[in-house]
Amino acid sequence: MARSGHAVYEPLPSVKAGLLVSLLLALLAGGCAPKVAVPPTPEPLPRVKEIARMGYSVQAGAFLSVDNAIRLTHALENQGLSAYYFRHKSGFYKVRFGDFPSKEGALSRAESLSAAGIIQEYYIVSPDDYAVAKIRIYGARGLRGELVETAEGFIGLPYQWGGSSPEQGFDCSGLTMAVYQYNGLNLPRSSREQFMHGTPVERRELEKGDLVFFAIRDGAKVSHVGLYSGDDRFIHAPGRGKTIREDSLSDHYFAARYAGARTYLR
Repeated sequence: MARSGHAVYEPLPSVKAGLLVSLLLALLAGGCAPKVAVPPTPEPLPRVKEIARMGYSVQAGAFLSVDNAIRLTHALENQGLSAYYFRHKSGFYKVRFGDFPSKEGALSRAESLSAAGIIQEYYIVSPDDYAVAKIRIYGARGLRGELVETAEGFIGLPYQWGGSSPEQGFDCSGLTMAVYQYNGLNLPRSSREQFMHGTPVERRELEKGDLVFFAIRDGAKVSHVGLYSGDDRFIHAPGRGKTIREDSLSDHYFAARYAGARTYLR
């Protein structure tokens, strides 16, 4: 038929079928459809590693002396368990250990340690008991406050980690890990691992509970970490022969060695 003075011809069905068969045969023979220019896919940005929430853990001991809590911590570490001690609001020193996926697993391990005489009375800490589990109620600001309060509870204490002796000094990353684990976030063990997790944050945007990192040793990008407590201050385990304390980021020593910060609550 004619439209607007121009003839339009429709190919016969047999011609269409022939073209389709030819195309299929070409594909089966290793041919391909005409190439279409596609813009290159940009490389994805590095994914920020998130930290997992704690499962069930076991709390044991109620000591008036921090030395007894340290001894129990070391005894549990010798059993292959991740353990830390802390000063409870009651004034006693207590110990927590483990990250178990089920309550039954935590109970089984606690009972075996009790039978071996390593622990006596104990309490199973549920994932619902941690401060992070209440973030929907109190918000991130409430959790940040809990992190700082926990860290403040360590001020003045000796902090020894991984079976270390008083001569070996303190482990800064053990402190920050303990603070986060106590509140339900399974922060990695070393300062470098902690630096690799979370979201980078500018110093002017620091909030309570963020971690601040320093390059203390020669040639090391990150070798020290502390917990930001607000007002340009942070809590950390400074080194051999010293107790856990609070310092200023503006102090010349730390300002010159500042390597960045990470937040885990965004």
